Amino acid sequence: MDNQAIINKTVSFVQKTLEKAEGGHDWWHIHRVWTNARRIAQTEECDIMVVELAALLHDIADAKFHNGDEEVGPETAGKFLKNIGVDENTVIHVQQIIRHISFKAGFDKATFYSKELAVVQDADRLDAIGAIGIARAFSYGGFKGREIYNPNIEPNLNMSKDEYKKSSAPSINHFYEKLLLLRDKMNTATGKAIAQQRHQFMEQYLTQFYSEVKFS
Repeated sequence: MDNQAIINKTVSFVQKTLEKAEGGHDWWHIHRVWTNARRIAQTEECDIMVVELAALLHDIADAKFHNGDEEVGPETAGKFLKNIGVDENTVIHVQQIIRHISFKAGFDKATFYSKELAVVQDADRLDAIGAIGIARAFSYGGFKGREIYNPNIEPNLNMSKDEYKKSSAPSINHFYEKLLLLRDKMNTATGKAIAQQRHQFMEQYLTQFYSEVKFS
């Protein structure tokens, strides 16, 4: 099977698997990450096949929707890729990217790095900031039944990984606990440039938000 056929099968698999996923982690999130990953990969020396497969499969079974199981994603992706005949080295590389791509993975000591991880991680982080990032934050907050804003609950800027995973804080707090931190965590020059503009948009949004709530 040639590379394009593998990509096509992977697209179909992801679309079907995530057909009823939460709006911030559905096929269209995957599609945006995939598109951004290909865009960034054009400016980096990397294995584009690994980049595309990892971008397509990075949220195939997100731990937050599977009782916190951080291995269900890599296992699901690995089983699928092996079944369609992808070579073992590529499968392992994609699984490693899935294990290490998330923001919460940053709480642990880094044990894996590749240029392909850097590219896909930037693409995923870009979809967490800017206008689409704001929409996703409130979509997920609503899905989890969280408050939009509560001035009596301060953002926790020193969370442990376990605290982050279990947090039920208002959605506005998520800006300070994650979204506004991502610009400075980008890996690639292209990712950093795009992130700067999206970061500024989030700051403008928060200024407008606070001007409207104006609690005294």
